[in-house]
Order: sequence, then C-alpha cells, then structure tokens
Amino acid sequence: MLVHQGVELETPPSGLEREFHTLFNSDALQFLSELISTFQAEVDKVLNLRVLRKVQLDLTGELPGFLKDTAHIRNDPSWRVSPVPDRLHCRHVDVGDLSPCDTQRLITGLKSTAQGLQIDFDDGNCPTYHNQIKGIYNVYQAVHNQFQDVPPISQAPVLMLRPRAWNMVEHNMMVNGREVPGPLFDFGLLMFHNAKQLLQNQSGPFFYLSKLGLPAGCIKATVLIECVLASFEMEEILYELKEHSAGLNCGIWDYSASFVNKFGHRAHFLLPDRSKYVDMEKRFLHSYMDLLVQTCHRRGALATGGMAALLLPRDKESDLYKTVLRTVTRLKLLEIKAGVDGFMVYDMDLIEPMQKLFELHSHGPNQLLQLREDITVTPEDLLTMPAGGVTLYGLRYNIAVGVLFIEAWLSGRGHFFYLGKVEDSATAEISRSQVWQWIRHQVRLEDDGTVVTRALVGSLAEGLMEDLKAAIYCQTSRDKQRLMTAVSMFIEIVQKNDFPEFLTTYLNLDHTFLSSQSQHENGQTDMVPKARL
Repeated sequence: MLVHQGVELETPPSGLEREFHTLFNSDALQFLSELISTFQAEVDKVLNLRVLRKVQLDLTGELPGFLKDTAHIRNDPSWRVSPVPDRLHCRHVDVGDLSPCDTQRLITGLKSTAQGLQIDFDDGNCPTYHNQIKGIYNVYQAVHNQFQDVPPISQAPVLMLRPRAWNMVEHNMMVNGREVPGPLFDFGLLMFHNAKQLLQNQSGPFFYLSKLGLPAGCIKATVLIECVLASFEMEEILYELKEHSAGLNCGIWDYSASFVNKFGHRAHFLLPDRSKYVDMEKRFLHSYMDLLVQTCHRRGALATGGMAALLLPRDKESDLYKTVLRTVTRLKLLEIKAGVDGFMVYDMDLIEPMQKLFELHSHGPNQLLQLREDITVTPEDLLTMPAGGVTLYGLRYNIAVGVLFIEAWLSGRGHFFYLGKVEDSATAEISRSQVWQWIRHQVRLEDDGTVVTRALVGSLAEGLMEDLKAAIYCQTSRDKQRLMTAVSMFIEIVQKNDFPEFLTTYLNLDHTFLSSQSQHENGQTDMVPKARL
C-alpha cells in the first residue's frame, strides 16, 4: 500500500509498474487528493438526492414532468451555449465503446478517418485496477504522441473521454479514509496528465459525462441523457453547463432501462420484448430524440445519436454483409433526418459508409440550423410505453446477454460479441431489467401463455448452457465454472425484491468480481472481446 498525504493507494498490478509510477507521481496524487476532497461531499449529496427522488416517485405514484421552478430558463429564448472549438464542429461519426485498455483497437481508431473516438471507461470497459491504469496510460501515450505510426494528436480523431459514472467507486484508492468516486479518479488523472497538451493542440479536453456532474475547468463535455427523468430537464442541463457544453447525446438502451429503474414496479410501465417491439421508431424513443435535437439546436448545442452495435461480416460480397449494411443505413438515416449532428459506430468498417450517408443527406459539418420547430413533445409522448408482449426468443436473448456480460466482467472484459452485435453494460442493463420486470409482473409469453417466473428463467438459463459455452469458447474447467458463476449471479439479480439500480454497481461491490481481479492482474485473462457469432 502506497501512502501519501492522506491518500492510500494499492501497489501496481503486475506488469504495470512503469505505467503506475508515470501516472501516480507526487504531484498527481496531490491533485487527486484535492479534487476528491473538494467534490466528495457534493457527490454524496447528488447520489442521496437521486435516492430521495426515487423514493418520492414510489411513495406518491407521481409521474415526471417539466419543472415549474425552472420554467423561466426554458421560456427565455435569448440564451445559448458557448460555441464549441473548431475540432468539434463536425461530429458525424465517432467510434463508440472503445475500451482504452485495448491498445490495438485504440491505435486502429487513432489511424481511422472517424471524427472522434469515445474513449470509454464506462459502458464498454470493465473497471479492474489493471484496466484503469492501462487505459489511462494509453490515453497519456496517445496525447503525448508516443505511439508509433499514429498521427499526432492534433490530426487524429478527437478523443472524447468518458470517465466512469457517478455510481462507481474506485476500490484501490482511499482519500480521507474513504474509497474514492470512480469518475473523479479517472477524470483527475486524465486532466492532470493530458489537459495542457490537449489544449495546446486545440484537441480538448473533451468529455462524455454520464449521469451528470461537471467540475469547473477548461472543458467541453457532452452529457448523455440516459435517464427518463433527465429528458424533462435537458434545457436546464445545457443552461447549467453552457460554458462547457459540447451538446447532448441520446442512446436507446440505458434510456429504456431507466423506465424499469424508475417505474418498473408499475404495470402501466411494462416494457415489452426489446428484440421485437422496442426501437427508435417507437413513440417514447423518437419523441425523446426529437426533443433532444430540438432542445440542443434551439440553444446552439450539438445533438448526437447512439451507437450502431451491428458488426459487418468479414465477407463483403456476402448477402449477410449487404443486409447488415442496409439495416445500419436505414436506422442511422432516421437519426440524420431527425436532425442529429452525429452518432457512433462500433465496427470501424462502418465509419466511411456512415460518413457518406451524412454527406448525402445533410449539408455542412452539422445540422444546427435544423431547429425542428415542426414538433411539440409532451410528457405523454415521453412516457407512453410501446404496445407488445414478450416472446420466448426475447426472454432467452435477454438471459444470454445478461449472463455473458457478467461472465465478461469476471474475465476482465467490458464488452463482448454475440449474434452479430457488440454487447456492453447498456444492453446488459436493459436485458436484466426486462427479465426482472417480467418476473415481477408475471408476464405471459406470446408463444404459449407460459408465465415468466424465476423457475422458468432458471430453467431457460440451464438450457442455454451449451450455447453460452460456445459463445465464450469454453475450453477449461475454469471457463465452465466462471460461466456457471455468472448464471448464478444473474439469477440472483433478477429475483431481487428491490430492483438493483445499476448492474455495474452491483457487480463492482460483489466479492466474486472483486476477488476475480487478482487473476486478471496475474495475466490469466485475455482483454480482447470474445464470442463473435
């Protein structure tokens, strides 16, 4: 244990001694200590207010709406966010879910023609001590032009740095006798080591911030609107951050899961099978995107859409390749026509086709002049659940994604490939949320009327074992045991009486996950995503 002026820090993971000592010099530790000491009480307050808001909703049965206390902000047409730097004027296509500990994927992204890279310490990343240190050090190398045969940071795609969300803690550092907030750990090290260099190269610092919150500084930040309550406060968020705003971002799965999080015990908010009935064309989701675009453009802010999770097959001449490309094109064209200024792709082979799509169907580097004055979005629009039921396929799919995500975390990986898509914490959240809600409301399957129960979910999980083994390339007894542990943890989560607010928080506080980290740091895991089926 390293102790330095009120900071306690675990010793470096095996093989990362050089990276560790570069990042955690005495000045960096002092900066982290001051940053965390300054904001810890505010973080505690925000998290407690979040709990209070949920309790109020449960006790009163009320629904969210546009706040009366801040109507003057929404009704004042005069204010705008500050202009973004030149390098953010065009946000057409960013690469998403880029876990920064994956050195090769990061280097490939830096060489790509994408407008930006979402350097993701959150949804696509598993926050082991090894992964955080490796990832932050890789960003340091990129910013300081230490990777060979990579464009200088002033010419590479802009780095959109995404720290962990506020619900995550960093177990390996304590300040003033407390484990520290994960996002302050990430943010502090990224800022301390890279901000000056990024500013000098007119390349940042730019951040994605999920679940809100922004320390003061010379930053431009995109806020992810991934909670239904936040959709009623988008103008207020832009107003508070107007000197720092790089716009707002919308995505489908975290946002959809938030309905179960906030209202899942209410039958009126039963969310149907996502594999069949939930997409951006449904009223509650297209209204959310329309309102986000309208709000952003009204205030001079950029509006960006979600990530295309589909993976292109390797054979470019195959019918499947053409089908996948047509599907991505159709879905992303809907977003462009809605007025978004950009979106993300996971598969880097989609960068150029999607850039061409923007060139064909929009004008200039962004669509800020598309004010969307043709629409009016009401609370009813935002809160109306789509019609539909639950299928056996959808239930099995959600179980598989939830289990495989937990297995990935136990292996030290933050995302994985399954059935032609990349899956991360966002899709895992909606998967386990739906299974929890369907059990709670004893939903009947469309197929044959069978009631969704804990016993049915357990039986289906057992029946999926061979498919799941194939998905993770299960080869050893350790692989099998880890998968069985993931199944047990998934069943435990979806049968909880009280809905666990975040799957990642639940896992990050679980002894099984924490004890598995020693295996990763002894080099017993492969950080490359598996299961490309």
